[in-house]
Amino acid sequence: MNIAGKYNNYDPHPKKVIPGFEDQAWEGVPAVKAELIRRAEDILSREKRAVLCLDFYPGVAKEELMELALSLNPAKIMDMEDYAKSEEVLNREFHDFITEDRVFGVICHKKLADFFDAAKLEAAAAELEAQKEGLVVIAGVGAGLISRGDIYVYCGITRWEIQLRYRKGMPNWHCTNSDAPILTKYKRAFFIEWRLADRYKKERYDQFDYVLESEETGNPKLITGQAFRGGLEKVSAEPFRMEPYFDPGVWGGHWMQENFGLDPEKENFAWSFDGVPEENCLNLTYGSVTVKIPAIDLVMYRPHELLGERVHGRFGAEFPIRFDLLDTMGGGNLSLQVHPLTEYIQDSFGMHYTQDESYYLLDAAEDEETYVYLGVKNGVDRDAMARDLKRAEKGEIPFPAEEYVNRVPVKKHDHILIPAGTIHCSGKNTMVLEISATPYIFTFKLWDWGRVGLDGIPRPIHVEHGLKNIQWDRDTDWIYDNIVHQETVLSNEPGKMVERTGLHNREFIDTCRYTLTEAASVETDDSVHVMNLVDGRCARIESMDGSFEPFEIHYAETAIVPAAAKCYRIVPEDREIKMVVASVRR
Repeated sequence: MNIAGKYNNYDPHPKKVIPGFEDQAWEGVPAVKAELIRRAEDILSREKRAVLCLDFYPGVAKEELMELALSLNPAKIMDMEDYAKSEEVLNREFHDFITEDRVFGVICHKKLADFFDAAKLEAAAAELEAQKEGLVVIAGVGAGLISRGDIYVYCGITRWEIQLRYRKGMPNWHCTNSDAPILTKYKRAFFIEWRLADRYKKERYDQFDYVLESEETGNPKLITGQAFRGGLEKVSAEPFRMEPYFDPGVWGGHWMQENFGLDPEKENFAWSFDGVPEENCLNLTYGSVTVKIPAIDLVMYRPHELLGERVHGRFGAEFPIRFDLLDTMGGGNLSLQVHPLTEYIQDSFGMHYTQDESYYLLDAAEDEETYVYLGVKNGVDRDAMARDLKRAEKGEIPFPAEEYVNRVPVKKHDHILIPAGTIHCSGKNTMVLEISATPYIFTFKLWDWGRVGLDGIPRPIHVEHGLKNIQWDRDTDWIYDNIVHQETVLSNEPGKMVERTGLHNREFIDTCRYTLTEAASVETDDSVHVMNLVDGRCARIESMDGSFEPFEIHYAETAIVPAAAKCYRIVPEDREIKMVVASVRR
């Protein structure tokens, strides 16, 4: 099997230069400290007291930021954890959202203030009022609940960095669960902490005097609130990429190592998140300082410009399209799985919409059989299949997948559509671009081929959930009539062919494939566009009216064009390209 790199021009650290704010960014402890002291001294030259609010996102390095606060020689420091409810009380009050399941909780609709004791917050406000002189620092998650102060600094962190810190032993916020499994920590963060923190943060974007990023230990970066907002305004009107991240898995392969220049010493890489604003970050460059900003900040701060009016009207400030990569080249099958129907995910987990999916075959081994498992076979014995899944879950038998589930041959550039409720599984020796609705952890694994996870523990199986969602009428005939080889040609001119490749009419995403040797114009039609260069070395995205600079995209990179761009041109380099573009259909 030959998976040698084809172009090797993938950029794992894309940056967006934000002009006009070069003097509003600082890097390193001395520079950050000096700017905060300058601002505080300016206030103290006119007033007896200055209040610095260091408001944390859950997961920032508290000790490091408290050390920074102490170095400012404050007259008083107020630690927000002193006003929080106890861990025992929080566990009790949030139990219904945490649940007993290893993976799934319920989306929490409480407010960040619910983490805190109301009487203690009231006492803290009085304590602040009583401190009449000097520099007072309020620091911690929810610091703005007491006061935004005279200097309001929001201290952010990316979700990927939070997950890496969990793996190294960091507990959840205000918890003593350092040794808890990663799934446990992630579940609490996904269903509770991130929801409350994002809800709190998006109400305060226009109040930020500064934003502090502390991803790299010992090297904080500070930008003004004006620079932060100006950066998001620029990004919301022109094409951009987010910084991807990569992770190994039990079924992982080696295609990304060969094509993206990833660490060849790693056992494998299974996933790449390259187009998921809820998880990825933006690298915004201000002069010589590059700051990592969670891309969800862009979604929440500029939803109209990014998403478009009709998409924002339908989904709110949520990014509805997800692009990620699944690498099984030289690896194994994914788990046999199914995703919940819309009403099931709403009733059981509190999500607005479900995890409809599709597999676009970015590559596939040419010298070996490649396939996906998809839909049940005609005339399947439903009771027998359910019985065998339950027996396999108990370890009594290996599940005979090919007795019940279709194995569909696939090749490069096939697009398999997977509306929720369709049993499916990507096979080995493929490189899949997954184009899907954004909810991304709601996978009911039915059978994992008898494997254990990289941690040596069997991965969670959810047969009971799965059996309630498998659509048994999606059999062999149905899948070939509805979700396999559904490409239709929309236009075919010299140098330009446009095909609609999906998705199924139960899914809200439209995907078009542009095969080009000549430039093609594209209208956003009031929807954000997400795209991937699935063939060809390089292409440019150009503005039709000169409103943004030409943007370069390389092979297998995912890029986003905001709805505010309105009309753009895809320009191939010097040879044929294929670009897949996803949007929200009308």
